[in-house]
Amino acid sequence: MRGGSDPKRVMFFAIDVEGLIRPDHPLRPIKAMMDQALAKMDALFDQAYSDTGRPSVPPEMLLKALLLQALYSVRSERALVERIATDLLFRWFVDLDPAQDVFDHSSFTHNRARLAEHGLISAFFDGVVKRAMEAGLCSDDHFSVDGTLIQSHASLKGLRPIQTVRAEAQPPAAKDQDGDDSNSSGGTASGGGTSGQGRNPSVNFRGQKRTNQTHQSPVDPEARLCRKGAGQPALLCHSGHALMENRNGLILQVAVDEANGLSERQQALAMLDAHHDKHGVIPTTLGADKGYGAGSFLSDLVGRVVRPQVAMKDEPVKATGDDADRRRMMKRRMKTIGYAISQKKRKLIEEAFGWIKTVAGLRRTKLVGRWKLRMQMQLSAAAYNLVRMRNLAAA
Repeated sequence: MRGGSDPKRVMFFAIDVEGLIRPDHPLRPIKAMMDQALAKMDALFDQAYSDTGRPSVPPEMLLKALLLQALYSVRSERALVERIATDLLFRWFVDLDPAQDVFDHSSFTHNRARLAEHGLISAFFDGVVKRAMEAGLCSDDHFSVDGTLIQSHASLKGLRPIQTVRAEAQPPAAKDQDGDDSNSSGGTASGGGTSGQGRNPSVNFRGQKRTNQTHQSPVDPEARLCRKGAGQPALLCHSGHALMENRNGLILQVAVDEANGLSERQQALAMLDAHHDKHGVIPTTLGADKGYGAGSFLSDLVGRVVRPQVAMKDEPVKATGDDADRRRMMKRRMKTIGYAISQKKRKLIEEAFGWIKTVAGLRRTKLVGRWKLRMQMQLSAAAYNLVRMRNLAAA
């Protein structure tokens, strides 16, 4: 018999949201682990918020919503709030009653500075790492490190000569005194000829050399032109870095820095020191690719009582000195079984970067400001760790 729908609207419903979520739903163990991590941050939340004034959106709710954005590849915070408003699964995860109104998407913007000032997202990430270590999921002996490029939200069309960007940043009164009445949309100010009108005009940079020393993006001044390799286009990027343990591929530390040839080695040492300060662990070995093959970096690792397992270039070492000796030592070590195992396990960090950039949306960030990107990186790494920990517990 054909069924029919009842067009009459019912005013009140009795809904058990907990019962609507199936017992084996993959979000259940993630929510349980996140609730435990957030419960340990209660004192930190109290320090970040005043005892008087209008009640704010609970920080636990904001962090859970941002984690959902990473887990479900939600394109924007506005779309995230719309999803929470219509999806009972999302409401259940952020502990929002079905009858409650959803907070406005601008709540993320208004609270982002507070989250950074009091290190709430960093504390949450460290809590997830500590939980993994207490569960015996992390190795204390063998680590790997790597870096990746995160494309900036700014467009290459917006690149301007640095002098032009500085002039546009002056107050209006200063511009009037200098006699500069050009605006940011002019073809001459952009450093290349423009053709066509409208919101997105084309820009012709033919015959003009653009470098980080001569040009800058007014939208994202911290972004730098960088290419992945020979034959690849130069894009406005930031550099993301991660320190990983080799047993299960969990991320222990992350960092965001300027996209240049030195940040990988600098951040690798900084992440090792940060992990030691927070968790008291110094690894026995550290695996890395050829970008970390500088003799000074190898010497810094030996000074920290860490055995380098770094891939080296095929070219012979002709220099002399301590740094050159470290490189020759590493070339001899490349023939050992330990080096082969370390390099094989190092590939797990590529899987982490792949997940963070495709699922969590960090291939091209929508945020401007390295401090914002750093928090996004930490939250994405925490989401990746929680997914890995759930899968390891179920195995």
